[in-house]
Amino acid sequence: MRILVTGGAGFIGSALVRHLVKNTGAEVLNIDKLTYAGNIASLKEINGASNYRLLKADICDLSKMSEAIDGFKPDRIMHLAAESHVDRSINGAGDFVQTNVMGTFSLLEAARHYWSELSPARKEAFRFLHVSTDEVYGSLGDEGLFEERTAYDPSSPYSASKAASDHLAIAWCRTYGLPVIVSNCSNNYGPYHFPEKLIPLIILNALDGKPLPVYGQGTNIRDWLYVEDHARALDLIASHGRPGEKYNIGGHNERRNIDVVRRICELMDQLHPKAKPYAELISYVTDRPGHDARYAINATKLETELGWKAQETFDTGIERTVRWYLDNEWWWQPLRQGIYSGERLGVLKKG
Repeated sequence: MRILVTGGAGFIGSALVRHLVKNTGAEVLNIDKLTYAGNIASLKEINGASNYRLLKADICDLSKMSEAIDGFKPDRIMHLAAESHVDRSINGAGDFVQTNVMGTFSLLEAARHYWSELSPARKEAFRFLHVSTDEVYGSLGDEGLFEERTAYDPSSPYSASKAASDHLAIAWCRTYGLPVIVSNCSNNYGPYHFPEKLIPLIILNALDGKPLPVYGQGTNIRDWLYVEDHARALDLIASHGRPGEKYNIGGHNERRNIDVVRRICELMDQLHPKAKPYAELISYVTDRPGHDARYAINATKLETELGWKAQETFDTGIERTVRWYLDNEWWWQPLRQGIYSGERLGVLKKG
């Protein structure tokens, strides 16, 4: 089995690549542009593996994508490359449209031409998995869950660009017959998470004695999914999912942001105690523009049709995550010093 993964040096992508290389025996080609969010250090444990190689390239480059796909001859493409940080999309939407929309277009086109020339048997077995987010659905009220049939209602430039890419992927299946599957996941967390995101930001700011920023009153609710559970789900969907279908992936772990932050503070008090409780560092800041109130995934289709089940609860996963950051300063310290030190992003500028 040959699997081409895009964005495999990112947070979710690197978890997927590590899983594929270590646990499935597949031959994996990782295509990543290695922007600020792509980190080859996240793949340290598979460096030198005979079934893994990395190609630094931009998915927007159609000729380069065609060359890579035609040369590697994959049985499966798993597309995760994307600009994914909501706050950055607020002040830099152009990069999100270019990468998430036009990059997906380039990859779909390169894959379509490659797939059309395959033998009947390989053509039948080929799969293109487009990995997306629950943010395309917009915001939920106090009740209900996102279903695969939930109408799209994106709120941020990031989620709008991902919604557009989802529509392209499904259209390439319906128009050209390319065997595309789409997955939409809830908020991921776990090891190797870029320090800009809520959970690693809170852990690392706490270690540095910096304020722990909470948007608004911290009442926004997210459904948390441990990243290694997500990687297993993606492998399962690409292997056994039905072309033309969508599969929602969620952890059944709804938490208010403030409760997530307080739980991290409790764990830090236990695992890395200081003179004062870490909760005293919590600081409420102006809310993010267009901040969705609640996300929650119904993953019944994935669980019943393909037999997937999350192995981590939020309580077990968050403790594993905090311990990982405490034990792996070698990974996050260069990022905090050279790329992102914990400053606020996504603030609208007047003028």
